[in-house]
This record gives sequence, structure tokens and C-alpha cells, in this order.
Amino acid sequence: MLGTLFVLANGMPPIHREYNSHCRCLQLETRVIPPESLRSIKILPEGPHCPQVEVIAGLSTGEKVCLDPQSSWVKKLVKFVMEKQMQAPLKTHS
Repeated sequence: MLGTLFVLANGMPPIHREYNSHCRCLQLETRVIPPESLRSIKILPEGPHCPQVEVIAGLSTGEKVCLDPQSSWVKKLVKFVMEKQMQAPLKTHS
């Protein structure tokens, strides 16, 4: 699902680059991003730094964008990622 396909990401809002102790996502991407364009997904739970869950996608272009965690396609993506993490075997050091 997380293949590498070049995508033109014009108009996608970038993540705020300055450090802050608040929400990292100042703007949310509302368009559906094709799975082939995704390289990584980072899910930041709500907490004292931010009142909502933040979902940050790493694109095949190297850009990182914030996804709307309330949109139906992002909810499905988060569920998929969480299920994959639960199925992954634990790594042990020999």
C-alpha cells in the first residue's frame, strides 16, 4: 500500500517547521492522497500539547503534510496502520 509513485504536491499545506509545544499541524490536507504516494504515516495522539490527534503523512516526494483525522479516508488509513502494527511480530535481540 505504501509504494513509491511520484506525486505533484502543489497546494498541499506543509507542516509548520518551527518547534512549538502545541499542535504541529497548522493546516490540514483535505484531498485524498493515493496510497502509492505515501511513504510513511505518523500518528500523534492528543495530549497536553494538542487537543486532537494529528496524522502526518510522508510523501514519496519527500514532503510531509498533515491529514484531516476526521475525514473518512484518513480514519480508514489510521485503522489500517494500527492493525498492521498490532500484527507485526515483536523484534527480539539475540
